[in-house]
Amino acid sequence: MSALAVGTVRNFVDLTKPRLMPLVLFSGLPIMAMPPSGWAPLSTIVLIMLGIALTAAAANTLNAYLEIDRDSLMERTRGRPLPAGRIEPGHALAFGIALAGFSVAFLYAIGGLSAAVCGLAGIIIYAFVYTVWLKPRSAWNVFVGGVAGAISPLIADLALNGTIGPAGWCVFGLVFLWQPPHVWAIALYRKAEYEAAGIRMLPSVLGDTPTRWWMLICTLVLVPVTLAPAWIGLLGDLYIVLALVANAAFIWASIQLVRLKSVAAARRMFRVSLGYLFAVLGAMLLDVAFGGG
Repeated sequence: MSALAVGTVRNFVDLTKPRLMPLVLFSGLPIMAMPPSGWAPLSTIVLIMLGIALTAAAANTLNAYLEIDRDSLMERTRGRPLPAGRIEPGHALAFGIALAGFSVAFLYAIGGLSAAVCGLAGIIIYAFVYTVWLKPRSAWNVFVGGVAGAISPLIADLALNGTIGPAGWCVFGLVFLWQPPHVWAIALYRKAEYEAAGIRMLPSVLGDTPTRWWMLICTLVLVPVTLAPAWIGLLGDLYIVLALVANAAFIWASIQLVRLKSVAAARRMFRVSLGYLFAVLGAMLLDVAFGGG
């Protein structure tokens, strides 16, 4: 394969935002380990993970197409393939539409109508309701974007079990409530860029201090949400201990952000938020693996 072809493939892959994919996939994995079904067969896990990855790739590609102008105004995004001019917008749109159609068809084939409809809903919510409608209009856009961002466990539950059970809703709630403090941390240290791009984020609308307090509130609310799987009998003591440790670290980072009021603290909060989510999701898998559920 020529260097030009390799570069073209890489650019189209970059449209799908592959750096976000591990989080998307990892948030669906605990569903295929927790009761009622326990660990699903490896082939089933691989197929469902592929369906989720294709759905996320479609949503991200359409988002990239719809945000060319905004991305060109922000330092962290202006190097992406579309604002940098490495891909023609029409080609990106066609790629996104093709991915969306294929991902929905694939989910239908492996998981049925409900899983396919859920995947399609995630694409529509993220690409159109969030990106086109709410992002430039409401500082609370993160909550709608959070629905799409947390949809992986719902797709996994529907594809595996045909319905959304307690495990699906618990993981959905975790990822949904995790996203505001995660996104607002970025909005604090990238405030000027968001304002230049015309994106209404909480620090620009309410101010930095209220945003920090809202982040602390979210981290506190996450405590009962993360403990819910244990309270309803899906997970055991090992998970409780690990989840409490993760929550303590997340809350402490948020308290430090409120206290220090610095860009460095916001960046630290962002890093801690990533570690927190992977830690809690990993704790779910560890608990199942060692018989705690």
